[in-house]
Amino acid sequence: MSSGSACSSGSLDPSHVLLALGVPIGLAHGSLRFSIGKDNTKEEIDYTVDALKRSVERLRLMSPLFKQIKSPKYNV
Repeated sequence: MSSGSACSSGSLDPSHVLLALGVPIGLAHGSLRFSIGKDNTKEEIDYTVDALKRSVERLRLMSPLFKQIKSPKYNV
């Protein structure tokens, strides 16, 4: 898991791909990238997805930025 693109590891810049897709810089800075491989189990993936959902819900409740940018265009 990383908060940036794979090709710019160590950089604090948001993903250039997300920016090219028109995602606002504030949202792009809040993105996460997950990598999975053949050794990951379905159970590990399910656990990670469930934990991520709970975390996102909690963080959205606390975020004044989320309330400002809430938009169906970005599926948030």
